[in-house]
Amino acid sequence: IKPHVLRYWEAEFGLIKPKKDKQGQRLYRQKDIEIILHIKELLYDQRFSIQGAKQRLKEEMALQTETSSDNGNLKTIVNRHKKEIQELLDILKS
Repeated sequence: IKPHVLRYWEAEFGLIKPKKDKQGQRLYRQKDIEIILHIKELLYDQRFSIQGAKQRLKEEMALQTETSSDNGNLKTIVNRHKKEIQELLDILKS
């Protein structure tokens, strides 16, 4: 990934926050690299738009937060996903 693309993703997505060394070089953590690779997958492999990739990342982060904050309330999560899947099936049928 070219440097100017990384800079754009840093600004656009707001999730990539590399530290800088004394010379101003960006130092990416493992978490940053994982996010970068996921953004790359969404944009290049799955052909999401920038807005679509932002939305997907937002949903994934919400799910991670929900899963950790629910702390075992699996039934609620499963029911919510069932409802979402049913809504998608209804959309596809129409």
